[in-house]
Amino acid sequence: MKSLKILFFIFIFQLFFFTKLSADVPHFVDFKFILNESVAGKKAQDFLKKKLNDGIKNIKSTEKKIQEEEKKIIQQKKVLSADDYKSKVKDLRAKVATLQKKRSNLYKEVADQRSKARNELLTNLNPIIQEYMKKNNIRMVIDKKSILLADEKLDLTKEIIEILNKKLTSIKLK
Repeated sequence: MKSLKILFFIFIFQLFFFTKLSADVPHFVDFKFILNESVAGKKAQDFLKKKLNDGIKNIKSTEKKIQEEEKKIIQQKKVLSADDYKSKVKDLRAKVATLQKKRSNLYKEVADQRSKARNELLTNLNPIIQEYMKKNNIRMVIDKKSILLADEKLDLTKEIIEILNKKLTSIKLK
């Protein structure tokens, strides 16, 4: 009789334990896909790409002007006095240094804005995922890049991106 109680207890314990495990299957979301393919993410990327391209065009035109000025200085080398030549070369080097700073500032500013946009998108995404988890009784959501293999039925990316697109249509960037 005692062994029968022990077997019954083990059976109940296993039944409870294994059903509990099956309910705690983690789901996953592809954050990279959401950042790149959501409406707000695409708008932010387009804005940043346009800003970078416009800045690069501006820098290239300035670079061409500096190269033309350099050619003129080289052509005038024999005509100019040594002091005039040195001062023009010094001015040209200062312009080149300014252009390099302008280029690095452009890249830094775009990188900062990209980071800000990513953080804002993730900040808005977090409550959406939490609400979805509560509604669908999900206990854990993992980023897809952390998973080796998983059943596609556990992928929540499409559902989350649909909700995000309804709630967040753009990210404010300067």
